[in-house]
Amino acid sequence: MGRLPKQLARPARALLRRLAQRATPYAFVTPSLFGVLAFSLIPVVMAGYISLTSWNLLSSPHFNGTANYTQLLHDSRSLIDFARSGEFVLLTVPLQTALAIALALLMRRKFPGRTFFRAVFVLPWLSTPVVVAVIWRFLIDPTTGPIAQFLSFFGIHMGYWLQSTTLALPAIALMTAWQYVGYNALFFLAGLESIPHYLDEAATLDGATTWQRFRRVTLPLLAPTTLFVVVTNVIGGFQAFDMVYVLTQGGPNLSTEVVNYRIYELGFQQFDAGYASTLAMVLFLIILVFTVIQLKFANKRITYDVS
Repeated sequence: MGRLPKQLARPARALLRRLAQRATPYAFVTPSLFGVLAFSLIPVVMAGYISLTSWNLLSSPHFNGTANYTQLLHDSRSLIDFARSGEFVLLTVPLQTALAIALALLMRRKFPGRTFFRAVFVLPWLSTPVVVAVIWRFLIDPTTGPIAQFLSFFGIHMGYWLQSTTLALPAIALMTAWQYVGYNALFFLAGLESIPHYLDEAATLDGATTWQRFRRVTLPLLAPTTLFVVVTNVIGGFQAFDMVYVLTQGGPNLSTEVVNYRIYELGFQQFDAGYASTLAMVLFLIILVFTVIQLKFANKRITYDVS
């Protein structure tokens, strides 16, 4: 075949160039989309299907419609586990958010070794939850733990928190908050650095105190960062599992059995994958609803303009 005439070759090359430019972003995004599809969307769809079956992981799944969801409505233990996961979220999210803001304000100050301490504060997040759980189990041991020995100098005898039905869940919540507070502080530190200095200086010239500047200037402009941190922490709080598994395995007397541990117990100890998937789907829907509500509520009150 002969070559295209020059009058046709130039438009053809221009068309190919435009097509290549439009296709380039999709080429970069495709690997990530494949990861989301393979590791997020497909598992959710499969869990949704399995939740409509009776399956013991060995034989073929048997379709039973909404029987598992009907069973959940009469399963008081699982319903309490959902409520306990909500309690865990209420214990962890406000605490680690407040501590992260305070830590970010501290790390923003200029002092010797500031870079070193910034790295140290993030170390707990870099550790796995299993390692953090083992460390804290040693720290709070009532006989040999450093915390108990320190309190003994003041005549305070500390019981074993993880064996108390009232203190076990708050103790795990405290450990979780400790692990992630440094990580969350990095986001707040970035948010603080993006706030123009002249706003704080203007408030100072107007006679505002430190607390007034924080409440009226800094905190409102940190709202987008706060929204991100709260949403991600709520999602993580509902997914709590590792610390419960290592420290208490749902005890004592089921006082720390969160819904994720119940799902693990049903699926991999009792081999009731269908009912376990039902709990997982309900948990997914709860997290989705909470996330949508938070985003809808916050978008009406958050300004992203700091100019």
